[in-house]
Amino acid sequence: MSAVAIFAVVGAVAVTVTSSAPEGGWFGVPFAFWLTAGLALVAELRPTRWGGLWMSPMASIYLVYVLATMITWGFLPALIIQSAAIAMLMVQLKASLWRAVFNISQQGIALVLAWGVWAALTGPVAWSGTAAQLLAIFAAGSVWTLTSFALVAGRQGLRTGVGWPALFWQWFKSEWALRATQVAIAPIVATAAMSSWWLVAASAIPIFAVYRILQTAADRERQADHDPLTGLLNRKGFQQAVDGKLTDATETSTAVAILILDLDRFADVNSALGHAVGDQLLIELAHRFEADKPKGKAIARLGGDEFAFMWSELDGMTDPMECAREIRARLDAPIVLGDASIEVDGSVGVAVFPDDGSDFQTLFRHADIAMYESKQRASSFARYAPEFDHNSPERLLLLGDVRRTLDHPDSPGVNLYYQPQVRLADGEVIGAEALLRYHHPERGIVNPAEIIETAEHSSVMRMLTERVVDIALRQLRSWNESGYDLRMAVNVSVRDLQSPEFTDFLTERIDAYGVNAAKLQLEITESALMADPRRVVVNVQRLSDLGVGISLDDFGTGFSSMQHLRRLPVTEIKIDKSFVTTLIDDPDNAAIVSTTIDLGRALDVEVVAEGVEDEKVRKQLEDWNCHAGQGWHFARPMDADAFERWMVDHRRNK
Repeated sequence: MSAVAIFAVVGAVAVTVTSSAPEGGWFGVPFAFWLTAGLALVAELRPTRWGGLWMSPMASIYLVYVLATMITWGFLPALIIQSAAIAMLMVQLKASLWRAVFNISQQGIALVLAWGVWAALTGPVAWSGTAAQLLAIFAAGSVWTLTSFALVAGRQGLRTGVGWPALFWQWFKSEWALRATQVAIAPIVATAAMSSWWLVAASAIPIFAVYRILQTAADRERQADHDPLTGLLNRKGFQQAVDGKLTDATETSTAVAILILDLDRFADVNSALGHAVGDQLLIELAHRFEADKPKGKAIARLGGDEFAFMWSELDGMTDPMECAREIRARLDAPIVLGDASIEVDGSVGVAVFPDDGSDFQTLFRHADIAMYESKQRASSFARYAPEFDHNSPERLLLLGDVRRTLDHPDSPGVNLYYQPQVRLADGEVIGAEALLRYHHPERGIVNPAEIIETAEHSSVMRMLTERVVDIALRQLRSWNESGYDLRMAVNVSVRDLQSPEFTDFLTERIDAYGVNAAKLQLEITESALMADPRRVVVNVQRLSDLGVGISLDDFGTGFSSMQHLRRLPVTEIKIDKSFVTTLIDDPDNAAIVSTTIDLGRALDVEVVAEGVEDEKVRKQLEDWNCHAGQGWHFARPMDADAFERWMVDHRRNK
């Protein structure tokens, strides 16, 4: 910056000394010239912000008047007007002193070189609008533009580490049309200034038209960067704000905190009070978060019931966890909407630059992971720690491969295997559990547990569930058409149970395939219930109302099974195989299994035992009046064709 400033001062002094004053002196020029100078400053009183200008957040309309002043009045007045206009811009941007000095200096250098081109091509001849002078002003304007942004690209390259050619090309693609338009208008203003002041005023009309076009683009850009409901930034706008702060923080070795808030039980508000009340709740929360917002703090609504926050040390942030406490404090007081008083709670995840990540995507993902950890711990907030992140680089690559497979409905790779469930009293096959299988194009068959663990904290989990449901319902219809009266058990994830949209999806698919909802059994785990009990219970009740069976999987491995059996519309419990497989040799496991069967019978809930691997276990379960069994004693998981062949053999040998 120092080199740029020194060069600008030396160049400006040299040009001023060697340039002659206009006829009548600097202050004896016609009023039209002064009006031109004044309009240059007026143009920046309400500058246009437009994201399409990649290098600068301002359209810099003053360039038209600066070039017109240079070719009619001389270099020194043009330099003064330009420097004053930039200073006004910097004040409105609340820019730091060093940034203001740099911008004034780099555009001063651009004007020095533009003047050199103009003087070399036209000499001391006054402006008259000849073809040669038009070519000269286009050349001078081009030099001004290329020089200014070459210097800005150089500064950005030093700050970000990105190569200068790439930065310069980005600018050229985004701004060449606007700069060419400004340079083309400058001769019109110059001709008007040489004639009369009212022509200068009239020439402001096309410039105002350009301004309005830019203003419209700025308004559209703002809409693209902001949430239409709350007026807060959306994810795109939030990323832009964070990227700028990360660049500043890298230069100053300071910290930036990213926080993500997910509201609890927001779906309950929509279900009980309606979406209009839910929207009012979000708007009121946005007002709370915006109240007394410190300078530099960015707040965004990411969609649904998620908010994001960014604050840096440069703007006064000292303790990232104190930021989380402040967010939580603003949720403490109930929100009164009409006659309803609504209690709001939520979980906050925190990630801090540079300790928890060096770029937006990494920090955002780590804050999201910390938020889910906070939710699972039922705590108010949590800061990211590496042990929270179960996704290795290999798993992230696997996640991308699975997503690409799921993006296309007909893509091979995701399939289901089916393990029969047999009624123990008579050996009749009553259904099958659908088990995920994924065939990777390079790794082959991937462990389903690895797929689920990798996908469950991302949107891929929803896509995966929807694909599994589609395949399962299609197969269920095929079995029904073939005369098999079977049910289909499908496992669902925490994210599915937390989303009210899952019920709508399931309703639509059941209708589309024309199957009986009672023939679909959704298996849920206690760990899924514990993630967000209130929200999950509401959605499970909606699924039950649809007619779908609800099975509590891995029963006995959790800590609150009795409570869940009392609160949930459970139609079946599945005893975990860790108890079933060894019940003959382990009296404790035998006691657990027999007691669970008695409990199910008392509650009028069917009991399915997993892990039946030999005839002794099957016989003991039958003696205890267990409803059904599932395990390798009957059959291993198999594809649909093998399952139907097995069904034929089973019926023949039963």
